[in-house]
Amino acid sequence: MRKRVFMFNEGGADQRSLLGGKGANLAEMTRLGLPVPPGFTVSTEACIDYYEAGREVEETLVEEIFTRLSDLEAAMDRRFGDPKEPLLVSVRSGAAVSMPGMMDTILNLGLNDETAKGLAEATQDPRFAYDCYRRLIQIFANVVMGLPIGVFEDVLDKHKEKAGVSVDSALGPDVLMEVVAEFKELVRRLAKREFPQDVREQLLLAVEAVFSSWYNNRAAVYRRIHRIAEDLGTAVNVQAMVFGNMGNDSATGVLFTRDPSSGVAAVLGEYLVNAQGEDVVAGLRTPRPIVEMADELPEAYQQLLETAQELEHHYRDMQDIEFTIERRKLFILQTRTGKRTAQAAVRIAYDLVTEGIISAEEAVGRIEPEQVEKMLHRTIDPGAEVEVLAQGLPASPGAATGVVVFDANEAERRGEAGEKVILVRPETAPDDMHGIVQAQGILTSRGGMTCHAAIVARGMGKPAVVGCDELRIDLGKKQAYARGKRLDEGEVITLDGASGKVMRGQVPLVEPDLGGEFQQVLSWGDQMRRLGVRANADTPADAALARKLGAEGIGLCRTEHMFMASDRLPAMQAMILAETEEERKAALERLLPMQKEDFKGILRAMAGYPVTIRLLDPPLHEFLPRIEELVVALGRARDDDLGASDIEEKEELLRKARALSESNPMLGFRGCRLGIVYPEMYAMQARAIFEATAELIKEGQEDIMPEIMIPLVGHAKELAVLEKVVRATAEEVKEEVGLDFPCVVGTMIEVPRSALTADEVAEHAEFFSFGTNDLTQMTFGYSRDDAEAKFLHHYLQEKVLPENPFAVLDEDGVGKLVKMAVNLGRKTRPSLKIGICGEHGGDPASIAFFHRCELDYVSCSPYRVPVARLAAARAQLAG
Repeated sequence: MRKRVFMFNEGGADQRSLLGGKGANLAEMTRLGLPVPPGFTVSTEACIDYYEAGREVEETLVEEIFTRLSDLEAAMDRRFGDPKEPLLVSVRSGAAVSMPGMMDTILNLGLNDETAKGLAEATQDPRFAYDCYRRLIQIFANVVMGLPIGVFEDVLDKHKEKAGVSVDSALGPDVLMEVVAEFKELVRRLAKREFPQDVREQLLLAVEAVFSSWYNNRAAVYRRIHRIAEDLGTAVNVQAMVFGNMGNDSATGVLFTRDPSSGVAAVLGEYLVNAQGEDVVAGLRTPRPIVEMADELPEAYQQLLETAQELEHHYRDMQDIEFTIERRKLFILQTRTGKRTAQAAVRIAYDLVTEGIISAEEAVGRIEPEQVEKMLHRTIDPGAEVEVLAQGLPASPGAATGVVVFDANEAERRGEAGEKVILVRPETAPDDMHGIVQAQGILTSRGGMTCHAAIVARGMGKPAVVGCDELRIDLGKKQAYARGKRLDEGEVITLDGASGKVMRGQVPLVEPDLGGEFQQVLSWGDQMRRLGVRANADTPADAALARKLGAEGIGLCRTEHMFMASDRLPAMQAMILAETEEERKAALERLLPMQKEDFKGILRAMAGYPVTIRLLDPPLHEFLPRIEELVVALGRARDDDLGASDIEEKEELLRKARALSESNPMLGFRGCRLGIVYPEMYAMQARAIFEATAELIKEGQEDIMPEIMIPLVGHAKELAVLEKVVRATAEEVKEEVGLDFPCVVGTMIEVPRSALTADEVAEHAEFFSFGTNDLTQMTFGYSRDDAEAKFLHHYLQEKVLPENPFAVLDEDGVGKLVKMAVNLGRKTRPSLKIGICGEHGGDPASIAFFHRCELDYVSCSPYRVPVARLAAARAQLAG
């Protein structure tokens, strides 16, 4: 028969998957000879068996549990259920992956009416015995029977008020006996059954309750957030009780071997005298700082410090230790690698390397890339009291405070006047950019994690909360409503882009602190990684920021964003409205010097590094006002009897907007299709790039490295046609200026056909860059915004999909196309340089995949560059 229950002295730290983290650590500490109360672990395999059996505890497991219980009785020289000197046990959960506070614990198991009397006589302390008994009934009724904890607290509060005391520990034995009687009556009335007096029944029900807690709501949410597999199951640890509530020479508490908030190498913790662990966790009494124990229980405190140091050195990481002191004797109930803030994670990793405890490789491997991202932005002060107005999707990290503004023009006006604003919209569009630029943060009621607002905010390093569907926005009245409360324009709110919370008023924020330890850890990672890291940047300021954060070039410079500025938009619209090639060229001539200056700034900021510039990609209608807005404006112009020329201008805009309107713009007249129909557009952009390059070379900047990327290629012939246009333009400029400069042409692989025929496409491309946003849309046949707004959440909840494919690359589908394109492309052109510039370029899991596919670089928004640097290093270490 397969063994599923193990005594603590039968396991070790290498058995986490079988014994759970807590059980493995208890076994390891037992092996080290530390003062651990004996016990046994019911394995995670038993939990999996429980669910496979339809939530039934098999009889063979029951027999095994009671066999191990007999071994525990022998070790403790006490018997479970003995009315004279009873053995009491705790029952705790313990998954293979630490999930602190997510599952259930029961203490003092084995008490009933008879054993409570025996415990009182054996200890000569009836107050202690009945304090333990009332605690068992209260937690057992909550965890096993599902009764609310508050009804029991009400009974306690009533007795404390009657006795004129403020803490539980001040209640005498007679009062506690009354409390026990009332607790049992509550169970009888609310649960419709008696509190079980059979201690073996108590144990089996408790084990089953811990198994069941694997799927309680808080544990399920925690696993979803932290991407912990559902099928791991939890172990159950049954451990002999030691008591911190036996008087003023007893205590219970928690100790961290280093400060989990700052990472400083000094112990931090709390304890309570004459208490049990639940008192510390539940906050029913105010714990005292651990350093005060040095005066109150000096011998136990010194032993605790020595044990803490031994555990940290053994596990080679900061430890979170739970302990109990029973009549001045120390017992260790648990140790685990301590949870910590992002700042602390970096500080601890750095210090452990400098102390010679771990290697630089281990330090890099211990810091999660997501932790690095949190360090780059302001965060909500963890001690702040907040009023949450609404909850949305955490689309872009960071926190910001400002006045609510519902219109991009108003956001721009107020922002330029120095006022801090939060732009609140149902959704954002490219023509909201001027308002987004001035806003401190963005809040939308619609959209998903890769909607326009989310992508733009992440690129600009601004916090954003999107898809906040409980927020009802009335743009006409300039008001929003959520949870029965109204929010007017001009009111102050705070956004937390890391949690998706929208809070009323100004909430205290914590500024980022990128100290020397942070830079050093990233530097260690840079020495380890193979994968290059570039940034997506559209302005010289973005490029400079990217370099500051460690980018090794620009992997995507989107030229369309340059046309949205108020001084360029009229020229762009004139080009769109042009009826002849001559008119179009005239409009493009106006745009040429503007584009050239843009490119000069970006190329100068990235001197010495490659800059991949994508030629115009979006459909032309995005540069025109929305049809609905034009209809309203035209109606007003006619009502106000404006001049004929104004009305004709608006009519022409409306006519063109309608003509350019498409049923499915994503698959319509955009990208390279624009360049083929209107080659003068791409020729103008190429000329601007090459003239900028030539001017910088003449100014003494010899290391200018532009790369021209043709978007949305689906057929090799499309790229062949436009490559010819770009190279011909380069030759013209070279001849005009009398200089030679590089002309590198490549394409974005974002249409499935281009991936499938990458060998043909590579004949005309010196580099590939995967545009995984569109490639994902076209591979799945999803409209990203519609999918995230309407059904993707349900797909994830029902596990139709394991992850949002727009956030984490779909390796089985989209990933196959990536691998195919890499192999086919390099078969034709072995020197082909290959990168990725979609949103996935900043996702750690996707970066690991790109590393395995042997891409040359990833490109992401500037604020995710440090995240990508660390993720690329970890991917290299993972092999």
